[in-house]
Amino acid sequence: MQNIHILPIEVVHLIAAGEVIDSLAAVVRELAENAIDASATRIVIAIWTDSLSVQVSDNGCGMAIADLSQAATPHTTSKINSAEDLRQIDSLGFRGEALYSLAQLADLSICSRPILEPVGYQANYDQYGNLPLSPKVVAIAAGTIVTVRNLFSRYPNRLQSLPSNSQQVRKVQLQIQQMAIANPHINWQVNLDGKEWITIWAGENAGEILPQIISSIQAYDLVYKRFSLIPQPLLPRGEKGSKSLAPLSPTGRGAGGEGISITLGRPDRLSRRRPDWVKIILNGRMINFPELEQTILSSLERTLPRHRFPVCIVDLDLPCDRLDWNRHPAKAEAYIQDLADIQTQIKNAIAEVLKSPEPSSQATYGNATQDLLRTAERKTSYLIPTKKENFNQPNLSLKAIAQVLDTYILAEHQGGLWLVEQHVAHERVLFEKIETQWQIVAINQPILLKSISDDGIERLQALGIEIEAFGNNLWAVRSLPEILIGHEDCAVILQEMSQQDDPTMARATAACRSAIRNGTKLDLNTIRDLLWQWQQTRNPHTCPHGRPICLAIDESDLARFFRRNWIVSK
Repeated sequence: MQNIHILPIEVVHLIAAGEVIDSLAAVVRELAENAIDASATRIVIAIWTDSLSVQVSDNGCGMAIADLSQAATPHTTSKINSAEDLRQIDSLGFRGEALYSLAQLADLSICSRPILEPVGYQANYDQYGNLPLSPKVVAIAAGTIVTVRNLFSRYPNRLQSLPSNSQQVRKVQLQIQQMAIANPHINWQVNLDGKEWITIWAGENAGEILPQIISSIQAYDLVYKRFSLIPQPLLPRGEKGSKSLAPLSPTGRGAGGEGISITLGRPDRLSRRRPDWVKIILNGRMINFPELEQTILSSLERTLPRHRFPVCIVDLDLPCDRLDWNRHPAKAEAYIQDLADIQTQIKNAIAEVLKSPEPSSQATYGNATQDLLRTAERKTSYLIPTKKENFNQPNLSLKAIAQVLDTYILAEHQGGLWLVEQHVAHERVLFEKIETQWQIVAINQPILLKSISDDGIERLQALGIEIEAFGNNLWAVRSLPEILIGHEDCAVILQEMSQQDDPTMARATAACRSAIRNGTKLDLNTIRDLLWQWQQTRNPHTCPHGRPICLAIDESDLARFFRRNWIVSK
């Protein structure tokens, strides 16, 4: 029989150290977060994989010699003072664990100079976070340099169980990218084994950082918008109010710093094979929050092609008293009060961002100069990219030219050409019509369905369709959506609709099966009508299932393809 006993304090601290620091990426995270808390605008990181060493330099406020002397002792911090402060956390670090953990697991030294002091000091800590020798004077710029050498060298078992160097480097890269996106005002420079590795320049928002991280993303693929949360007027007693969204400028802040920022890849131009760039930022820290990530995915699922995922970064600035960071040792998770309200606000914000028009150039150059600049900015040679276009903006010069392959509509306008797929354009028109005017009509001759599940019957009934048993394994449908009246494949369509859990997707199925089919010849009047109706839709870029509707070809793209780049004006 084993007796329960109290662990020695050094064992307690060692267990805590293992929770806080488990990799090179964790070292980078903790030191960079301290630099951000110190109001740094430039962070330089050096990493040596052979010795598992890291150095983080910043231009923050620095530490005085008194603070430097106790910086690595357990649970010392400048961020909080009492238990009450735990409910008002407005910094990235607050527990006072990181530097002490590093002192236990590696050789730790810190050089720091406050902005107003003429000299700085260097402190070297032992494995208990104490100073064997007094700090010595060093000549450094204002800020802090933290050096961690020989990580886990005192613990060979931990050292041997670490992932490969390439895996650790990849984790460091992801960690830096996440911190850069969450804190776009900071310049980052990272060296790996003595060579330049990562450079990220500061920007106004995440939309200016993301193209520096993913080379396939261009700034014009993204739209950024910020919303503040403004309390509604007082309601009569007993009635519950909520907070509404109000748009701000890209650099604006809501009252009390409370707001939601959305950086969204335009669905018609940008998507991913995996949901690897659906991210949540909470008060300057990127976190894992499956509930909010699912809210983003559900808000955008009908704007993207099948099996594709959005690029969407939601940045939340919430009052400290609505948060609790004591959920995960690495602060990678948090508790949020009124989570359902935040989910609703995110859905509304994404819906507003989807309505955003394409940005127009702010420059006042002449047409010839604009053409020249546009041509110079293109990197790829002799390829025709999708043009940044507002398909539902009034275009008086639009002229239907022809039907191509009985599938595509070719239209000309002042700036170039549009190639519209007739089926998905008509599907979008019908879908938005039935979304606002969904009508169920009784029919004289019932439609018989075979082998339909009980769940399928409930789904059809939820859509308002009247269906009842009609003999052995047969069901009679006695009313239909108006759009399906007279459709020759009505029974097949109803079977497909019965398999859709989402009523909206069931209506999208009805629109898809009722739209003009590709391969159908259209006369010019029908083409003109279809183009006009499509331009009136709320989301003209994709069909309800996420397929793109139109390829826009700019006049300058045609000139570049035919090697007419030297002609910059008519």
